[in-house]
Amino acid sequence: MQADKQTAPEAEAPVENPETAKENAAPEAAAELDPWEQLEAEAAKWKDLSLRTAAEMDNLRKRTAREREEAVRYSNQRLLEELLPVIDNFEMGMQAAAQDTSSMIYIGMDMVRRQLNEFLSSQGVEELAASGAFDPNLHDAVAQEESAEIKEGDIIRVTRRGFKLRERLLRPASVVVSKAPTAGEGGAD
Repeated sequence: MQADKQTAPEAEAPVENPETAKENAAPEAAAELDPWEQLEAEAAKWKDLSLRTAAEMDNLRKRTAREREEAVRYSNQRLLEELLPVIDNFEMGMQAAAQDTSSMIYIGMDMVRRQLNEFLSSQGVEELAASGAFDPNLHDAVAQEESAEIKEGDIIRVTRRGFKLRERLLRPASVVVSKAPTAGEGGAD
């Protein structure tokens, strides 16, 4: 019986000891390494968070500076858009006064036109080129006319000038675009 008692505890001990040894050793090893690993992980987490926050702040500063610069650059856009119809009416008056270019009215209006153009230039306003091919990004086609002399799709004339403020379009130019003459009319000429 003694042999049975000796073998039984020995048989039980190896079976229980590896499992309990693993369970008992894991918390002890984890307890020994865990505080350092936790501190290192937490330090890494805070370091990553601080780096991300610094990057976000840098991006916010850059975006704010860019938006501020754009706001200053285009702050007069609304005023200039409202001024353009006044300039159009003034140009119609200039055309009427141009019948007598020696009159004091025409000379005075021409001086005002030059001042207006200088003002627009100083504000970064440029007149759009309204010749050559029609560009739907810059031009507004108000009509099409048949033309044998001008290539199809090119601008024949401008009905209302277009302007841009630096890189932004203030108002598209209203233009008349050429189209090919119809076959019946081309043979009759």
